[in-house]
Amino acid sequence: MSTSTPENRGTATSETTTGFTPTGRSKPTRRWRVVDIVVASVIGVAAGVVFWAWGLAYTPIDSVLSFSGGFEGLMNGGWLFAGVLGGIVIRKPGAALYTEVLAAVVSMLIGTQWGFSVLIWGIVQGLGAEIVLALFLYKSWRLGIVLLAGAVAGLAVGLMDTTFASGPAAYAAASKTIYIVTSIVSGTVIAGLLSWLAARGLARTGALDRFASGRSAGTRV
Repeated sequence: MSTSTPENRGTATSETTTGFTPTGRSKPTRRWRVVDIVVASVIGVAAGVVFWAWGLAYTPIDSVLSFSGGFEGLMNGGWLFAGVLGGIVIRKPGAALYTEVLAAVVSMLIGTQWGFSVLIWGIVQGLGAEIVLALFLYKSWRLGIVLLAGAVAGLAVGLMDTTFASGPAAYAAASKTIYIVTSIVSGTVIAGLLSWLAARGLARTGALDRFASGRSAGTRV
């Protein structure tokens, strides 16, 4: 025979529907909510516009750096932050890949000089960040982990560019190494550190109150 009272049943129902335990701590879940999809999409679309603008700036800057022997890789972080930012804000499996690929699609639809290849690069870049977050089981969001996600995304684009892209692929071995290293540095700083700071800033405004990343603003993102 059940010994639960109406008060007990009401408490149990509240815990089930809200996802909170009696201690007030939220139960982590990997299921995507509607708000997760909406916010991840907003991040992806906004980042896609930035990607497109970054592409416009890339051509004149690249022409200056073209004689540097591989230091063009410093520009690559501007195309990597969407996946890292989306991943650490949403904190769900697939978030980094989703936001990075969506950003690539948006920039491609607006129009870039790289055409359909932008989508392929976006998938690889998103996977770079996603793999790091997955390795830590989507449970650790310390700065070091975020920097590592940006660095691996930078490594991914560096390898892609030096293997398949016409410009970096034509470099000598030493220049290819410089290109890959500078891509990693750019990914670490722009995609990693700046995304981490951006997520903390958003959390402190209250914009992320419905996310774990927002509720942990007082400690870490």
